[in-house]
Amino acid sequence: MDLKGKVALITGGAIRVGRALTLALAEAGCKVFIHYGRSVAPARGTQADARAFGVEAHIISADLSDTAATQGIVPAAVDRYGRVDILVNSAAIFPEEDTFSTTNLSLWDLLFAVNLRAPFLLSQAFAAQVPPDGRGKIISILDARLKESAPDHFVYRLTKGGLWNMTEMLAHELAPRITVNAVALGAILPPPGADRSYLENMAQTQVPLQRPGSPEIVAQSVLHLLRQDFLTGVVIPIDGGQFL
Repeated sequence: MDLKGKVALITGGAIRVGRALTLALAEAGCKVFIHYGRSVAPARGTQADARAFGVEAHIISADLSDTAATQGIVPAAVDRYGRVDILVNSAAIFPEEDTFSTTNLSLWDLLFAVNLRAPFLLSQAFAAQVPPDGRGKIISILDARLKESAPDHFVYRLTKGGLWNMTEMLAHELAPRITVNAVALGAILPPPGADRSYLENMAQTQVPLQRPGSPEIVAQSVLHLLRQDFLTGVVIPIDGGQFL
């Protein structure tokens, strides 16, 4: 796929990895429709930076835990640009405390709504607006830690595991019109509240390449998946070998 002139919808596209994806797509020539939750100032900053590449950029706020708000995102993008060619499911919640013993129904419902139900609803709406003779691309952001079973981040793992399965299922369901792929991230950014040294120190002991990645590395892999027409159902681990 030649990305120039394509329309890309990126959830969580204003901050962290989502911002890097938005700007990489804009630099490649895509018109970008940037979803954000509450980060209005970062969203406007990302919008301005995307426009600096000479492309159209629009922002939209929506609570992904709200079904109606989520279902309105793709129609809003279509109203703005006439179509959507690329959907990037980047937005997610990663709670600090989430174990089998400590989780509760409220956290369960929130994580499943944002991390799994929202990508499902968005993918469904995206696929419906791709014409029968058209082509589309779906990319989801996963977590490389799912390659190893562990009891940490209990509900989060369930939701991301479901999204991993959905990626492979939709690759079958939506072929040949739409390719569905994903990237699974390892040590890319420090958690909120930690600095880069946290990631550097962790990489020295846990990552075979002994260095962390970056949002820009993630963006390069996403662009590779988007430009290929013979890859679907692929999940690329971007973890420096941490979860081999």
